[in-house]
Amino acid sequence: MSSKFFIDRPVFSIVISIIVILAGAIAIKDLPVKEYPTITPPVILVQAQYPGADAQTLAKTVAAPLEEAINGVENMIYISSVASPNGTLFINVTFKIGTDPAVAKVDVNNRVQLALNKLPEIVRRQGVMVVERTPDILKVIAFTSKNNKHDATYIANYVLVNVLDDIKRVPGVGHAITWGIKNYSIRIWLKPDKLAMYDLSPADVAGAIRRQNEQFAAGQIGQEPIKNSTYTYSITTRGRLKTVKQFKNIIIRANPDGSALKLKDVARVELGAERYFADSKYNGQEAVAMGIWLSSGANAIEVSKKVDETMKELSKRFPPDIEYHNVYDITNFIKASVKEVVYTLLISILLATIVIYMFLGTLRATTIPVLAIPVSIIGTFAGFYAAGFSINLLTLFGLVLAVGLVVDDAIIVIENTDRIAKSEDISPKDAAIKSMKEITSPIIAIVLVLDAVFIPASFVGGFSGKMYQQFALTIATSVTISGIVALTLTPTLCALILRKGGIRETWFSRAFYSVFNRLTKGFTEGVRRIIKFSVLGLIIFAVMIGATVFLANRLPTGLVPEEDKGDIMLMYYLMPGASLKRTVAVQNSIENIVKSNPNVVTTGYVSGTDLITFAYKTDSGIGFAHLKDWSERKDSSWDVIKQLMMKFSQSKEAHILALNPPPVAGMSITSGFDMYVQDRTGGDIHLLNKYVKEIVEKANGDKRLMMVRSTLNTNVPQYKITVDREKAKALNVPIADIFATLQSTFGTYYVNDFNLFGRTFHVNMQSDREFRENLRDYDYVFVKSRTGKLIPLSSLVRLKRIVGPDVVERFNMFTAAHITGQAAFGYSSGDAMKAIEEIANKVLPPGYTISWSGTSYQEKKLSKSGGNVFIYTAIFVFLILAALYESFTVPFAIMLIIPFAMFGAVSGLWLGHLEKDIYFNIGVLVLAGLSAKNAILIVKFALQRMEKGYPLLDATVEAARIRFRPIIMTSLVFIFASLPLIFWGGAGASSRHIIGTTVVSGMLFQTIVGTFFIPMFFYLIMKLKKKSKEKK
Repeated sequence: MSSKFFIDRPVFSIVISIIVILAGAIAIKDLPVKEYPTITPPVILVQAQYPGADAQTLAKTVAAPLEEAINGVENMIYISSVASPNGTLFINVTFKIGTDPAVAKVDVNNRVQLALNKLPEIVRRQGVMVVERTPDILKVIAFTSKNNKHDATYIANYVLVNVLDDIKRVPGVGHAITWGIKNYSIRIWLKPDKLAMYDLSPADVAGAIRRQNEQFAAGQIGQEPIKNSTYTYSITTRGRLKTVKQFKNIIIRANPDGSALKLKDVARVELGAERYFADSKYNGQEAVAMGIWLSSGANAIEVSKKVDETMKELSKRFPPDIEYHNVYDITNFIKASVKEVVYTLLISILLATIVIYMFLGTLRATTIPVLAIPVSIIGTFAGFYAAGFSINLLTLFGLVLAVGLVVDDAIIVIENTDRIAKSEDISPKDAAIKSMKEITSPIIAIVLVLDAVFIPASFVGGFSGKMYQQFALTIATSVTISGIVALTLTPTLCALILRKGGIRETWFSRAFYSVFNRLTKGFTEGVRRIIKFSVLGLIIFAVMIGATVFLANRLPTGLVPEEDKGDIMLMYYLMPGASLKRTVAVQNSIENIVKSNPNVVTTGYVSGTDLITFAYKTDSGIGFAHLKDWSERKDSSWDVIKQLMMKFSQSKEAHILALNPPPVAGMSITSGFDMYVQDRTGGDIHLLNKYVKEIVEKANGDKRLMMVRSTLNTNVPQYKITVDREKAKALNVPIADIFATLQSTFGTYYVNDFNLFGRTFHVNMQSDREFRENLRDYDYVFVKSRTGKLIPLSSLVRLKRIVGPDVVERFNMFTAAHITGQAAFGYSSGDAMKAIEEIANKVLPPGYTISWSGTSYQEKKLSKSGGNVFIYTAIFVFLILAALYESFTVPFAIMLIIPFAMFGAVSGLWLGHLEKDIYFNIGVLVLAGLSAKNAILIVKFALQRMEKGYPLLDATVEAARIRFRPIIMTSLVFIFASLPLIFWGGAGASSRHIIGTTVVSGMLFQTIVGTFFIPMFFYLIMKLKKKSKEKK
């Protein structure tokens, strides 16, 4: 069906475009809004508890058997685990991007069930939990008591009973916890001196509690089978104890005189917290912090919105003095950055319109190509809906760049129609019909080539494939729609709106074209000269390719740029083994520093937790500082980090770090790199620590790196207890009773459960505080032999002061050390990864290897697979061009222009001190399509002139002259439409700057320099083709 059909039926043409707009407009309201499409790998968390166990014991007895069972589950990428000093184990199983999280969770859970019989009994009793979540935090919410009426334990349990479960039920929430495990617990605070007085051991007390705090079933009266019964009655009895008073009155021993020794006589009993190893603050006030994680693939904005709605509804039932506060929310940045890109899109449309007006000179004529923008852009949303896409940064970037692309075909149509109308003095309708006969083929070729550039990229797998897919298909869809518009609506509007003799000249157009015609004349003469001196041209071309490779290899690399996300994450570490009291004191000093910064609005802290491992450590803490809106501050988050680090560096008590959140939500915990050093020899963990310590020291001395640290520290003060097993055997003391006594004294001994508020809580036993403050307190502890005699614990065990790890990590089944760090200011993440890898390779002996995780893993993968995209694209473009021109030589005349755009792109990044990342790769794809489009315009017209009998040189020069105006016009429209990406600030500016600089600098150089070479390449290739035929 030719364009004449639509020119003759203008209403039909207009209706087609209206339908496209309506379809897109209807689709917009149902499209989800995200930062990125689903590009994060699903992560399944396995959590287990071994109360009282040290990290090494936990790693050997719990982590190892679970990992052995889980390892190799379908689609798994890597597996890592963290054994905490408080007996908590976290295993993270990371899967390939695109894996169904629900299926992955079931697969992991099935493997876990197979390993349960290998775990210690107490671990099985505590239960092994399997949940699905992303690695980073979606939101942190703090709960406070307005007048400090309630303590943290009360607030934590109010949240546990009345809030936490509702939040977990919000669709898209993968996991939610309150930090500190302050769940209610009946705390039995033993007094060892009283136990000794009454000839008791902790085991006797635990046994009495178990016997009297138990659930019993008594049965039914009249239960079948019986002879005669009218009713059946259930028998109820008091089971588990409910109140502190009931626990206090547990009978430990009945005396001969009829009196009874009760629990309250040998212990202090209270309703307390299960754990006391974390302290939270919000703006300096005591608080309980709730962390919320996203499930893989969930829409962060929608989930955050639903959480806010749920919290608002729940808060109506809060006690009068309990309040909640949003401390941290990754969606603040997402919403702001999407808003900024929408502004950029609107400005791009305005600038494109201005450039078109400059060339056409009248609003009447300008309307024709400009109408292609809303039809193509809005219509693309219908394509989003059909493909299951979302409105995200990538699709919006695609639309911004598409603004400069979708008008190209319309510009070609109106420019050629105007030229014919003026030169032949015919009616607009006849001019439009004749024009379309000339340019229908080039327009189809341009659309097919642009589709060939972008569509192959969408079939690449993994992280980069997901990034390419939505961006590429966005542009491909909009370009295809614009091609349809150019073949239907645009020629129709030309026939309706233009006047006989073409576009009327105005004083502005006469002045403009007096300059432009001289420019065209100079261009034509330049084309003749470069063809004449083609050898020199080829030398310049070769030098330029060499320079492109040289600059490209020296550009810093990365995955995606770090952004000012409006939040700063804080980490602080005291000397190993420091108490929580000391950590809280440091937290207070950090609060004073952070709050004094004018850019900070609110702060929140959790002392007793390590941000990287999420292990509970009394010597560590994490914090969040929320900054003012981007429009309300001049300092970027990097400036604020520098200001804070200057003050933090003066601290003698702790090592304090300020970091940006991760660049891609759900892929890492913080910004920077994540590397593991694996010990594949099975050697001593102290030796691993030695090598890792050397790596960290050298890394912090490298100018490319900063804030490098390792989670492994084997110099944490500890005591090793050795049981004299022979003596214990001789005295008839069970070994298990010795360790149970130790745990109930210095640890938290889990006895059994009780019920409160419809929930099950633990009964825990431990010596009172004054009996476990000092090393020699164990002199007052006794263990009972099988004969009933109390034996001093000190006579059966020996204490030795040692140093060891407080946290043990494993990666892919091997003991490992987790090293994190940042690129120094002025360097990229690729530079940082290269630097730390170089240092590690020099330090590590055989048997030790390095592995990457999180964002670093994806960046490494991108560096290996990124080139494949360009190879696939080049092959597809070549094949499409070969099919269109029925020639395997002509496509080279078009594709040889692409290196000019590449040189401009890498030069722009080099001059702008920007990194080469996924956005650069996307920009290069755009440039490849645009460069080919410009070449097609000249090549196609040159071939048409040759078919009419023009000599090769005349045909080439004439085609370059005629197509110079549409090439410059379309190129300038694209360049100006892309300028807002470079100059518009606000949230998400880093990503926009990189892709904007890539396409603008590449297109500028290709237009100014490369356009001269298109005729030369065509002339030389056709000349070679002619000589080849003559030889045959």
